[in-house]
Amino acid sequence: MNQNIKFSAPTTEKELLDSAAHIAGKTIAQIANQLCLPVPINQNHHKGWVGNLAETYLGATANNQSEPDFQYIGVELKTVPMSKPGIPKESTYVCTLNLTETTGLIWEKSTVYSKLKRVLWLPVESDQTIAIKDRRFGSATLWSPNAEQKRVLKNDWEEIMDLVSLGELDKLSSSLGTYLQVRPKAATAKSLGKSYAEDGRPTTTLPRGFYLRTSFTRTLFE
Repeated sequence: MNQNIKFSAPTTEKELLDSAAHIAGKTIAQIANQLCLPVPINQNHHKGWVGNLAETYLGATANNQSEPDFQYIGVELKTVPMSKPGIPKESTYVCTLNLTETTGLIWEKSTVYSKLKRVLWLPVESDQTIAIKDRRFGSATLWSPNAEQKRVLKNDWEEIMDLVSLGELDKLSSSLGTYLQVRPKAATAKSLGKSYAEDGRPTTTLPRGFYLRTSFTRTLFE
C-alpha cells in the first residue's frame, strides 16, 4: 500500500525543476498513487483536478491566493492540456478579475503581473481517446516574458482595466486583448459578483477572469 508522501515546498528554482523532472513521462495515475488520491473518471465535475494534483506533488503553497503558487521563489504553475500534436487545447486561466478594487492599481502591482512574471509551464496530455489516468505529463519549462511580451501583456491589461474602472463592463468581451483576454469565470450564469456601474453605483455582474489566449501559449511551446 502506498504511503502518503508529504512533498515540501521548493526553496529554489533548481529544487522545483528537479521535482518537475520526476513528473515528466509519468501518468496521472502514477502521480496520484504516490499521493494516495483516486483519479476521477472524467473532469465534468472535477475542473482543475489535474492542475491541483501537480501543485500538491510539486509543493505549491499559495492555495488559490493572489500570490504565485510557489510563494518562496515567486513562481506560478500553469498546467496546460495539450492535444495529440502538442498544441494547447484551451486558453490558460491566470487569475480572477477584481471588479471593485481598481483605484490606483498599476500593472507592476497587479495580480496578473505577479502571476506571469515567472511561470513553470507543465504540459499534460488531454487527448479524449486516452483515459485520464493514462495521460502523461510532459517536460516542464521555466519562463519569464521578454520585453515585447511584457509590453503587449501590459497594454492588454491596461485596456481591460480602463473599462473596469469606468464601469463600462458591457464593453468587456473575449475579443479584447492580443495575449490577455477576459472571460466569464463562474459555476453558472446565476453566479453574480460585486461591481460598479458607470455612474459609480454598486451593482452585480457575472464574475470574470483573466486568461491567456491559446495563440500566445502555443508560441511558448513551439
